[in-house]
Amino acid sequence: MTRHSFHITTDWPGLRNDVGTLSSGNLETKISIPPEMDGPGIGTNPDEMLLGAAATCYIITLAAMLERSHIGKTGLTMTSEGIVEVEKGVITYKEIIHRPVLTLVPSLTEKDISLAKKLLLKAEQSCMITRAIKGNVTVKVDPTLHLSKS
Repeated sequence: MTRHSFHITTDWPGLRNDVGTLSSGNLETKISIPPEMDGPGIGTNPDEMLLGAAATCYIITLAAMLERSHIGKTGLTMTSEGIVEVEKGVITYKEIIHRPVLTLVPSLTEKDISLAKKLLLKAEQSCMITRAIKGNVTVKVDPTLHLSKS
């Protein structure tokens, strides 16, 4: 078994509506509560960070799966949506929806295209972050698949 550790340093100088900092090897940003939750909305926030972790994990996992399957692409973009509910003052992260747009090279066979469609969904199940939040946050994939014009 191989283990990896990831480290983040945070600093929060004030009270609820203050602005803090978050830093890691390749990431430095201000953090605060989002305006939707009556915060100052400066920098990023835990809700965006969770959505960002899920989105980057999914898209990197998908790219790796496409590469291992020798499925050529000319484009891969995605938007993701995080849905949070507030009920009786309790905030709950309910759902993440990934909307990848995958554009494949025109020379692929029907078998390759079928496999690409399966991988668009399988990547979500294989993503480490999705597995970590499973049972607490629903993650859905609403993919779009195109063939590039030759």
